[in-house]
Formats: sequence, structure tokens, C-alpha cells
Amino acid sequence: MAKHSKRFNEATNIIEREKRYPPKEGVALVKKTATAKFDETVELHLRTGVDPKNSEQNIRGVAILPHGVGKPVRVAVFAQAEGATAAQAAGADFVGGDDLIKKVEDGWTDFDVSIATPDMMGKVGKLGRILGRKGLMPNPRTGTVVPPQDVARAVGEAKKGRVEFKLDRTALIHVPIGKASFDEHKLMDNLTSLMDVIVRARPSGLKGQFIRSAYLTTTMGPSVALDVTEATELSVE
Repeated sequence: MAKHSKRFNEATNIIEREKRYPPKEGVALVKKTATAKFDETVELHLRTGVDPKNSEQNIRGVAILPHGVGKPVRVAVFAQAEGATAAQAAGADFVGGDDLIKKVEDGWTDFDVSIATPDMMGKVGKLGRILGRKGLMPNPRTGTVVPPQDVARAVGEAKKGRVEFKLDRTALIHVPIGKASFDEHKLMDNLTSLMDVIVRARPSGLKGQFIRSAYLTTTMGPSVALDVTEATELSVE
């Protein structure tokens, strides 16, 4: 069994392991456990009652965090003509067509989000083996394949604090909600926005409980269990 550091053990001691904390208390507590020498990321981990092998219960979506994730987001846009102009005006970091595709083919993936216009997907599709394994492939289901008139909006959302969530093969969902240095109200706002979208993404054919457990944790800290009922009742008014 792996041994934890003194710092980790001290952080663990302030958590009641059997308690399920209300979201606001959980956010306050997880900030206290973030004692590493760098600004740790705060993450939400959900265990669902979904069958990941059932394609009809696949969960994948996008949430816009009102206060972002605490780091600059580098956006690449595969577009030409009107779409390229809109992307550049909206502040995209990298914009191009065949030239950008060739750059990625040569191994460059120095960006966090990629967006493409539909007319480019025939060419961008061949980048699947590179972008797919990094989670960077444009996808209509996550709002990253958009017509030229929507490119500016998509870039703006990505820059603001757009996060993707999806079910993994063990029926878990893992999503960052910000940095430990964020004020508590900012983390709560982000958590609320994320939970609101995830709860709405419940598969229509699912029977039984959707969210079975919810935890907040930081990059180097212990997890804090949340009260599932209160967490799933969070909603954006």
C-alpha cells in the first residue's frame, strides 16, 4: 500500500470520511486541503448508474463555466474564407485550412480546443488518429463543428471556460471546475453550472439512480464526498 506524504495526511485529517458534505461546505473544505506549492486544479468526480456499454446511455456534453478553469485556453480553428475571418476576429490562437492540417499531421498539437467548419471536416477527419487520442477532435456533439456564422461564438465559449464531459468505460465522469485559488463563490458558480448541465444530460432510458456518488478533489489532495441529493439539485436560475 502506497504511503502518503505528511502534507496529504494532514489534509485528510480535516475531512470526516463518512460524511457527505453539502456542496458549499465541500467547496470550502477542498480549498483547505489544497496545500501543495502550486495552484492545484479542483476536480469533480461523479459515479453514475449508467451502463457505459449501452450506446443509448452514452453521456457526452459541454458546459460553460462562468469563471473559467483558471488557465489560458489555446484555440485552433480549421476554417477558410468567412469562417477563418470570424475566428481571427474572435481571438482564436491558430487559424488555418490545409496549412494547419499539415502542421498537425507533422505532429503539432499545441492547443487545448479545436473547432472546425463543416466544409473542412472531410480533410480534418484524417487527423482522427492524432487528435482523437488527445481528445482534441472537432465533434458536432460537443459544439466544435459549427457553420462559419457560429465560429465567433464557439471561439468565445472555448476561451471563456468551456469544458467537455463524457462517461468513461467505468461509468465515471471527471471534470475540472477551476483552481484552488478561486474564491469559494466562483467554484460554487462553476460547480452549479456543471451539475445543472450534467443532470439534464440524464439518458431518457435510464432506470434507477443517475448520480450515485459525487466527490471534489484537488490535484494533490484527498477527496471530499458531497451529498448527492444536494449536488444534483444545483441549478442555474
